[in-house]
Amino acid sequence: MNLETIQPKDWKKPSGYANGVLVKGAGRLLFVAGQVAWDKDQKIVGKGNFALQFEQALRNVIDVVTTAGGKPEHVVRLTVFVTDKQLYLARTKEIGAAWRELMGRTYPAMSLVQVAALLEEGALVEIEATATLP
Repeated sequence: MNLETIQPKDWKKPSGYANGVLVKGAGRLLFVAGQVAWDKDQKIVGKGNFALQFEQALRNVIDVVTTAGGKPEHVVRLTVFVTDKQLYLARTKEIGAAWRELMGRTYPAMSLVQVAALLEEGALVEIEATATLP
């Protein structure tokens, strides 16, 4: 099995983890590290705005997937970590609009987990993913 670290070219290189790991061999699996609402300079966007943070985190997941040669429809699993599930529930309309814009009608296996806090100060949501690439 051959593993390739995936790093979008415009992004600052992370420390201590990979944004994506592509598994080559019998199949091509991409494991996307938890993405928060960072811009390319690792600054949180949408401070205090759950829907904007969700959208940016999902964009970041998709950036890793497309950098590896995939498309949103190749995402097969998402785990969404939130600091407050009530914020998620209160913003489902905006989250749904962002989802349709970015993912279309792709609905991977998904879990939502409420956590006490996320590592990045000000982050309200973090999304990790697995994709199968052609």
